[in-house]
Amino acid sequence: MTLPPLYALRAFEVAARLGSFSQAAEVLNVTPSAISRHVRTLEEWFECKLFERHGPKVIITPAGKSLASQLTKSFQSLENACSHFGRKNRQLRLKAPSTLAISWLLDVLSHFRDKFSVPAIEIVSVWMDVDNVDFVREPYDCAILLGQGNFGADTECLPLFEELLIPVCSPALLSEAQHDLSACELIHPTSDRRDWRRWIDRTGDYKSLNINKGKVFDTLEQGNQAAISRHGISVGDLLLSLKAIESELLVLPFKQAVVTGDSYYLVWPKGCAKEKYIDLLYQWLKSSVPGPLPDDVARLN
Repeated sequence: MTLPPLYALRAFEVAARLGSFSQAAEVLNVTPSAISRHVRTLEEWFECKLFERHGPKVIITPAGKSLASQLTKSFQSLENACSHFGRKNRQLRLKAPSTLAISWLLDVLSHFRDKFSVPAIEIVSVWMDVDNVDFVREPYDCAILLGQGNFGADTECLPLFEELLIPVCSPALLSEAQHDLSACELIHPTSDRRDWRRWIDRTGDYKSLNINKGKVFDTLEQGNQAAISRHGISVGDLLLSLKAIESELLVLPFKQAVVTGDSYYLVWPKGCAKEKYIDLLYQWLKSSVPGPLPDDVARLN
């Protein structure tokens, strides 16, 4: 069977995935009119409409959705096949949340590179409100994500270490926090203030604490930095805060660390061509997990 032009299939797949001819044009470095021509080529080839056009706005048709889903998988298979060859076969592109990268991962990967020349690890650190990865649409070989081990049916994962939440503050605010936490400025490292809520609920302490007040940030790392700068009392991930605690930039006003039920996992797509490198990376990461816990800290399940 003769196939339609590959460049037309690629243009259509990107346009369908992004829902925009203009965005597809930017990705492929062509003009929007070129994307439109490629789509029309396919519509003539298949004798059906792939997009409904309403001026500059386009809406994919059911037939277009069906074709796009198959093409996305096919292009991913092609990319995986090509990754067996050349320089990129000796690289791992790793996605990781920003707090984890800054507090732990960058140092660990630096030591990894000192010992192993292959694979070359390229880390992309991003903010994620909910840790996730789409290996079909995102250009990563693996990721470190926080969750409960359910990252999709097409993925494999192995645990690294669990999340433990505990209040942290500057040494200058230690006495104030221990004497009257309700009088202190709270720092929330998540916009929904869930970390203070989880610590209070699990410990059973400070039920009357007003968590609707205080400063709100996007990440645990931002919360820690605000706490180091004496802007209030934050909730930190104990294991990822150990370096700052050992350096006496942060202290623990309370000694109960709450197990959230989430852990950090190394995640990769099933059938990945680079599994031997991923296994090597996992063994290194697992041998380098932060710890141990301070002796006087109680772990609350």
